[in-house]
Amino acid sequence: MTLATLTDVALLVEGPNEGEFRWTINVSERRAELDVRAALVTAIDECEDGSIQLWIREVDHAADDAALDLGFEQYRDLWQLRYPLPSAASNLVTRAFTLDDLDDFVGVNNRAFHWHPEQGDLTRESVLATMEEPWFDADGFRLLHDHDRDGRLIGFCWTQIHAEHDPPLGEIYVIAVDPGAHGRGLGKPMTLAGLEWLSDHGLQHGMLYVESDNDPANATYAGIGFSRHHTNRAYRLTR
Repeated sequence: MTLATLTDVALLVEGPNEGEFRWTINVSERRAELDVRAALVTAIDECEDGSIQLWIREVDHAADDAALDLGFEQYRDLWQLRYPLPSAASNLVTRAFTLDDLDDFVGVNNRAFHWHPEQGDLTRESVLATMEEPWFDADGFRLLHDHDRDGRLIGFCWTQIHAEHDPPLGEIYVIAVDPGAHGRGLGKPMTLAGLEWLSDHGLQHGMLYVESDNDPANATYAGIGFSRHHTNRAYRLTR
């Protein structure tokens, strides 16, 4: 799963919002000219009453220290992992996503990510909106069905190509195995299916985002050979 990269501003304030955090402050990885501490002080002053979530992309010691000094508490690390392509073969038989798969996909996704703050409440409408994005390619949205049993959808690996990146970067955008199919060793070959598709389409580097405390997923990715490229860190400030 991806958090969007800020491309035009070094710091952005969003809100007021519904939910746990009334305000969100995003600090971009492109902040070389930004005084992070001073900018955060200004941003906090702009936020009215309510709790604040802060995301620092590609966090470093200086930005982390500035956030902690201002009273923010670290609560979540999102790691970006990378892998040099090509990968080993997957040996799974997958096929491209179609609109007829939409409901099954939403069901598998929401069962697999019931615990996740962003990915766990996907809807038909949100998927259809994502499909309108210029990067969407149904062929890169690989589905795994259980043809040995009832033919139902049991896993998927949704990829994305970042053509604007130099060099172009392939991403495993979302990947999951239905909880009912856990224990069958599908996590690794499902990941490899996505990497294989990216490699077949000319990509030399693959990446994905994963929660730092998702131990099963991180064990799978480490076993494949992924390494950590950077960390996006989330903080909270309750007022």
